[in-house]
Amino acid sequence: MLQKRAQKIDKVVGRNIRIHRLAKKMSQTELGQQLGVSFQQVQKYENGTNRVGSGRLYQIAAILGAHVSAFFKGGDAPEKPRDADLLEMLAEPQSVRLIRAFAKISDSTVRRAIVDLAEKFGKTV
Repeated sequence: MLQKRAQKIDKVVGRNIRIHRLAKKMSQTELGQQLGVSFQQVQKYENGTNRVGSGRLYQIAAILGAHVSAFFKGGDAPEKPRDADLLEMLAEPQSVRLIRAFAKISDSTVRRAIVDLAEKFGKTV
């Protein structure tokens, strides 16, 4: 008999829920309230500790304004680890904040300077 343990895809789905939630500037508590669960349960979904049922995933998609299939992105592409790395980076709140701030900069010279600066800092780590 198959066990109902969380699998790799559950981590992918959880990570993508987190990405979409952060993009909406929504806290785990807010999402939990709309779902009728605790923020701890949302945390478990996002960490891939608990599996997200199909009905619950449908609710999450509706709340976050995403298509259900968006939560599986990166799950079927083991040959593209680079894409998975990018998705992992988007799961960090600071990444979303940085992208939002960067998108507001209209001066292309300033944008290039920021990218150069970030790359220089990245090489020193």
